[in-house]
Amino acid sequence: MATPKTCSTPGTAIAVKNELLKLVNHEKANFYPRFFKTGKGEYGEGDQFLGVVVPDQRRIARKPAFQNLPLDEVKKLLADPYHECRLTALFILVGQFESADNAAGRKKVCDFYLAQLDRVNNWDLVDSSAHKILGPQLEQSHYRRRLNQLADSGDLWRQRVAVIATLHLIKIGEFDLTLELCERFLDHAHDLIHKATGWMLREIGKQDQQVLAAFLNRFHKKMPRAMLRYAIEHFDPNRRKKWM
Repeated sequence: MATPKTCSTPGTAIAVKNELLKLVNHEKANFYPRFFKTGKGEYGEGDQFLGVVVPDQRRIARKPAFQNLPLDEVKKLLADPYHECRLTALFILVGQFESADNAAGRKKVCDFYLAQLDRVNNWDLVDSSAHKILGPQLEQSHYRRRLNQLADSGDLWRQRVAVIATLHLIKIGEFDLTLELCERFLDHAHDLIHKATGWMLREIGKQDQQVLAAFLNRFHKKMPRAMLRYAIEHFDPNRRKKWM
């Protein structure tokens, strides 16, 4: 694989990409397309990889020069064909959301994130950002309506964003929205939604096993197998066998 050429422009999307290019791993670059299903007809079709590992991407995102990267530069990173540029952009965006010192700042970041969801187009991109940016905003009714729009979109990644974003609510003891989505997606065609809903059910079980048990009692015979397996992953072997 030919490595893209670097050029020097500090404090920009190009500068972030230059840092990533210093850490290219050709073995990883050859492995990631298989891992993230980038073949024809697969969910990550056409995605490209530099081969930079996630800890290095997080380290770059935390560099002082990039923590406050302007949103128009973050947008350029999100538009990049290389997966690592998009994931690093999301790490930067999460940092900006978490460091925002007022509601207006958090709203600005979240609204920007929602406007860029076409580029949040693989499961790791969703799972690294949805509950950390959209999640806290779900405490407001406006964003709950946006969540329903994502769930109704028919788009795999927007629907996964909707499910994973509710992890924030689960952690503060609010389960209803998650349970509604889990029920809505019982008949979803894609296992990446089954796995996401099962994961969120498992997280509910960590908070309140009775709530999880009630959902299982209602739907375990109808639940996709992946959804059920993820939901009961932390049960002891005998309990897992019972539900399966």
